[in-house]
Amino acid sequence: MNLIATTDALSAACARLARHPFVTVDTEFLRETTFYAKLCLIQMAGPEEAVLVDPLSPDIDLAPFFALMTDPNVVKVFHSARQDIEIIWQRGQVIPAPLFDSQVAAMVCGYGDSVSYEQLANDLAHERIDKSSRFTDWSRRPLDNQQLAYALSDVTHLRTIYGALSASLETSGRSGWLGEEMAILSSPSTYELHPEDAWQKLRGRVRKPKELAVLIEIAAWREREARARDVPRSRVMKDDGIVDIAINAPRSVEALGRLRSIPNGFERSRTGSDILEVVERALERDPATLPALERPRGRANTGAMLELLKVLLKSVAETAHVAPKILATVDDLEAIATDDNADVPALAGWRREIFGEPALKLKHGKLAIAIDGNRVALIER
Repeated sequence: MNLIATTDALSAACARLARHPFVTVDTEFLRETTFYAKLCLIQMAGPEEAVLVDPLSPDIDLAPFFALMTDPNVVKVFHSARQDIEIIWQRGQVIPAPLFDSQVAAMVCGYGDSVSYEQLANDLAHERIDKSSRFTDWSRRPLDNQQLAYALSDVTHLRTIYGALSASLETSGRSGWLGEEMAILSSPSTYELHPEDAWQKLRGRVRKPKELAVLIEIAAWREREARARDVPRSRVMKDDGIVDIAINAPRSVEALGRLRSIPNGFERSRTGSDILEVVERALERDPATLPALERPRGRANTGAMLELLKVLLKSVAETAHVAPKILATVDDLEAIATDDNADVPALAGWRREIFGEPALKLKHGKLAIAIDGNRVALIER
């Protein structure tokens, strides 16, 4: 079992695969010690062959692979595609299209939330995955035959899974549902995190405009540092440290050193000095330029409604044979409980028809929930 290690061999393989209507794709990577994921292996399979590509080879240019990823006549099939696409975007500045994600498709077809590849391989391809090579260091060479066989199984069984899910979507008339999800995965904006937006993942942990100003600036600083040094964000500073600085806004070496989340001596380093400068810059910011702070949702007032919406979601999902998670998240439910016009996926497109409209009817007393034997029954009022 050989790895493709030259540009000529890769070009020939991609030309063969491009003659077919689809290609299954997977990648193996490492990101424990770097900011940007290190691409270590590419697996691809068409109806007639499967190949393994060594992106670490000094004699390979991945241009033929990126060209195949953008071939409009070939559907690119992944399972849980987001991280694979992020790496392809980082390396080649291309987004695979047209795109099919078997995990999302399985959720649309009623296989539950975040169904695993192993489960689909077992249920649809009647194959069991040997997990013994799951924790391989894919950057090491040579890879043994067991490791390569494991990697290849990630795309060979996917061919059968793709066929079964495609047929199910076509039969149920839900192909369009999947298309809406693929549009999100196919957008470069999904993978472009600007340093100025890095605070968004921590936004719920501050309550005052001053805290928000510092959070925005210090999170952006960490993002730039991590990228410049190509290390994980936590190697620069952990999330708790970022939030601690945002809430306390230290303006002196001594104040920075008193924060429990800051390692001893850190405050007197060059990085400590940089942080104090960032805090000063943040405190000078005009509050009028800051984004609106999220108001804590009034769970005391909406708690009962939220619980009813959860029951409704489970019932609707079971009836429609679709995973609850793809219809609505808990955040969606909380937003709907407080705002009929909330800007959430559950109130748009096909989701609104399946769940959003019943949710609004329930909220306004036009739909009731009852128990009929062992089942939840929905009653129009």
